[in-house]
Amino acid sequence: MRLTTKGRFAVTAMIDLAMRSNAGPVALAAISQRQQISLSYLEQLFGKLRRHELVESTRGPGGGYSLGRGIAEITVADIIVAVDEPIDATGCSGRESCMGEETGKCMTHDLWASLNTKMIEYLDSISLKKLVDDQLARGISVNEAPLKRAISSVPVVKPIKITAPNSVFALGTALSK
Repeated sequence: MRLTTKGRFAVTAMIDLAMRSNAGPVALAAISQRQQISLSYLEQLFGKLRRHELVESTRGPGGGYSLGRGIAEITVADIIVAVDEPIDATGCSGRESCMGEETGKCMTHDLWASLNTKMIEYLDSISLKKLVDDQLARGISVNEAPLKRAISSVPVVKPIKITAPNSVFALGTALSK
């Protein structure tokens, strides 16, 4: 079993959201900037998380996402399953027949199916609250620096108004006066 970026990014984004949930809705653009995850990718992930009621969205100015349930009620397994991440170590994706209809299960099917069960149990035992507490214990601070919007740090230079003639004809008119 290999956890893809979809699952890892979803868990990372949910930790970021949970760490800042006390300050109101969190903009995806802010999570994208802090975690270096594509905004369009986050939008796809959060659409799935919203459909599974793990997050709620607020529209308009000051809008964003907040947790859909209590922080202690959301598990890593909930997040992984919500974004359609397959948790399956079997070669047959959990089907009854690994090697074709006649032969049934392969010799190691039960081993891998048991591993699947253990992985899901483990991921279900870890709450989002535990992950946030681990981050805070590591000294990760939640400083709410405002997100840089479309404001440039470079001053806007006003264009110089040119009063010179813009054509040969206008030049001749200007000189004849």
